Amino acid sequence: MTATTLANSGAGEIFQILRDGQARTKAELAAMTGLARSTVALRIDALVASGLLHPAGEAVSTGGRPPARIAFNTEAGVVLALDLGATHGTAAVADLSGRILDARTRAIDIADGPERVLDSILTDGAELLADLITPQRPLLGVGVGVPGPVEHSTGRPTNPPIMPGWDRFDVPSYVQRTHAVPVLVDNDVNILALGEHALRWSDVDDLLFVKVSTGIGAGIIAGGQLQRGAQGSAGDMGHVHVPYRQDSGRDPADDRDLEALASGPAIAAVLRDQGYDTHRSADVIELVRAGDQAAITATRQAGRDVGEVLATMVNMLNPSTIVIGGSIARAGEHLLAGVREVVYRRSIPLATQHLAIVQSQGGERAAVFGAAIMVANEILSPARVDAYVAAHADR
Repeated sequence: MTATTLANSGAGEIFQILRDGQARTKAELAAMTGLARSTVALRIDALVASGLLHPAGEAVSTGGRPPARIAFNTEAGVVLALDLGATHGTAAVADLSGRILDARTRAIDIADGPERVLDSILTDGAELLADLITPQRPLLGVGVGVPGPVEHSTGRPTNPPIMPGWDRFDVPSYVQRTHAVPVLVDNDVNILALGEHALRWSDVDDLLFVKVSTGIGAGIIAGGQLQRGAQGSAGDMGHVHVPYRQDSGRDPADDRDLEALASGPAIAAVLRDQGYDTHRSADVIELVRAGDQAAITATRQAGRDVGEVLATMVNMLNPSTIVIGGSIARAGEHLLAGVREVVYRRSIPLATQHLAIVQSQGGERAAVFGAAIMVANEILSPARVDAYVAAHADR
C-alpha cells in the first residue's frame, strides 16, 4: 500500500473525530485512535490538502517546539437546504457544520406540482449561492424536506396526501439537473427532528419530535441517530387508529385515525360544528391566542388524542425527551398540557420516570438546519471523505 493510499483509506474516520469543532494535535489524535503517529500524520496531511481540515494554532508546549493543532474547516464547502411546506418554502445555504449563512422564504402552493415548486425554490437557492460559493468553497450537496412520506432509498415522495402530482416524482434527479452534487430528500418531520436535536438536544440520545400541524407525524432519534425504518415510513403516527375512550367526548361510533382527530384542520372542523368560521390551522391558532374557551378546549382534547398514541410509543421506544412542535403547538401550552395529561397517566411508570415533554425551541429555521445537517452527515461520512480526499490527491 502506497503512502497516498494509506492516507486516503482511513482519512474519513479520523475526520469524524474533528467534526465536533475541537482543535487537536496529531499526537492527541494518535492517542485517541491507537494508530501510529506516522499514519495519523499522513491522513491529516491529506485532509489538510483537501481543504477539509486547516491549521488552528499551536498547543501549549511541554518542552521544545509547540505542536501544531488542526481543526475542521467548516468553510471548505457549503450545502443548500430546501424546506418545502404546504404554503411556504425556504431555501438556505449553510456551511459544513450546518450554520445557516443566508436564507430566503417565499409563499408556495405545494399542490402546484413538483416542477413549478422546485423551479421557484431552486431559483432562490441559486441567487443565494451566487454570493456564497467560491472555488475554495464549492457547493457539496443539497438537502430537501417535503411535507409527505418519502421512500428514503430513492428520495421519491410516496402517496403524499397533500402533494398532488408528487407521487414517485424523482426529486433528486430533478434537482441534479441544476446542481450536480449529492441530493438527499426526507419528510419534513424527520428534518425537523434532526434540526431540533442538533440545535437544542444534542446531549439527548433518545428523543421523539412530534409535529402537529396540517398533518401529524413523529421523527424518532434513538441512540443518537435518526431512525427511518426499512422504507422511510417510521414515525407516521398520524395514521394510527385512536380507540374510543369514555372521557374523550367522542361518539362511540367515531372511528378515526389520529390525523383526522387532532390535526389543525380537524380542530377547525370541531369548532366549525359549533358555529365558528374555522377552516385552517391558522384560524384555530388565532382563536386560541385570543383566549377563546371553545378553541382552547378543542386544542387540549387534540393534545389528549396525540397523547393516546404517544403513550404507546413511549412504552415501546422509551425516549427521554418528547418535543412537541408544529403550528398548533405554537398556539400556546394547551396542546402540550393535553399530551402530558395522557402520556404520564397511561405510559408505564418506568418509561416516564425521567421523561420530559417539552415545546419545540428550534425556531423557524430548525427545518432548514435539519436539512443541512442531513446532507452534511452524508457528504462528510467516512467513505465520502475518503473519496473526496482521494480525488484531491489525484489533481
